[in-house]
Amino acid sequence: MIVTGVTPNMIGALSFGIVTEVFGYDRQDIGLPTFDFAIVPAQDGPIRTRYGATMHLDGDVSRIDESDLVLVLPWEDFAAPLPAEYLEALRRAYDRGATLMGFCSGTFVLAEAGLLDGRRATTHWQNSQFIARAFPEVTIDADVLYVDEGRVLTGAGSAAGLDLCLHWVRREYGARVANALARSVVIPPHRDGGQAQYIVSPLPETGDSDRLVEVLAWMRENLHQALTVEVLAAKALMSPRSFARHFRATTGTTPRAWLLAQRLHRAEELLEGGDLPVEEVARRVGFGTAAALRDQFVRRRGVPPRDYRRAFRNASECPADLVGAGEGAA
Repeated sequence: MIVTGVTPNMIGALSFGIVTEVFGYDRQDIGLPTFDFAIVPAQDGPIRTRYGATMHLDGDVSRIDESDLVLVLPWEDFAAPLPAEYLEALRRAYDRGATLMGFCSGTFVLAEAGLLDGRRATTHWQNSQFIARAFPEVTIDADVLYVDEGRVLTGAGSAAGLDLCLHWVRREYGARVANALARSVVIPPHRDGGQAQYIVSPLPETGDSDRLVEVLAWMRENLHQALTVEVLAAKALMSPRSFARHFRATTGTTPRAWLLAQRLHRAEELLEGGDLPVEEVARRVGFGTAAALRDQFVRRRGVPPRDYRRAFRNASECPADLVGAGEGAA
C-alpha cells in the first residue's frame, strides 16, 4: 500500500513524528504490514519546524496521484493561501478512490479542497470555531477525537493524530495488527473516536483514581457480566452518581460507552484469533446473543461479525505475545 504524508512549509514536529512512527518504520520482523511511505512537501522549498529545524524532502505532490492513503499534515498558517496544485491533487486522489486523512489544522486543508462538504468532521478544539465559520457546509464536532466518514477521516489536534492513525490501521487490518502496532509504539491500543478531546473536570483525588483504575481492570476481565453503573459504583465504593462523575472525569466518556467499546474490541480479537461460534463470542463479551452482537457490529463496524471474521481472520500473523497488551485505554 502506498501511503503519502503531505506537509506545508511550516510544520509541528509532533505531527511529523506521529505519521512517521506509524507508517514509516519497517516492522516486518514482528509480523506487521509495511507501507510504501513518504512525506512530500506541498510546495517548493525547505520544510521548517516551529522550533527552527529545517528539513529537505524528496519528491513532490505528484506522488499523491499514485497513493492509496493521503495524510494531510497540520497546516501552520491558516491565512496563507494553499497551493492550487496541492488542492487539485487531493481532489483527484479522492475521485479515483484514495482515502484521505487529516488531523488538527489538516482538517482545514480538506475543507478548502471541498472534500468535507456535507460531512461531519473534527479538528483541534481551538480551531473549531474558525473552521466552522469558514466552511459552514461542514459539520464540525469539536468534542471528539476523530471522525470516520469512510474515505475521508479527520482527527483532533496533537496526539489525537496517533489515535486517528491507529483507528485507520484497526479498520483496515483488524484488531490484532492495531494492538501489536500500539504495543510496538508503547501506547494504549485504542481510544474510541467519541471520547472527549479534553477533560474539563479536575482529576479525582488519588484514592478515587486508584479505585477507578482497579474497576476498569476488573471490567475488562468481566465483560460477560451485567455491568450496571450500580454494580460498578459499589465496586468502587462510591454512589452511582459520584461514580459516573468520576468515571467521565478520568476517561472522558461514560461507563456505558466505555464498556460498549471494550466489548466490541474484545469481540474483534476473538473473531480474528479463534474458531469460537459467534454465539459464544457474544456470550463471552457480554452481548448475550448473536443477534445483539450482530446489531452492534453492523451499527458500529459496518459489517456483521461473520463478515468481519472472513475479512480479518488471515490479515495478521502477529506473534501472540505482541497482541495482548492492554485491551483499550482509559
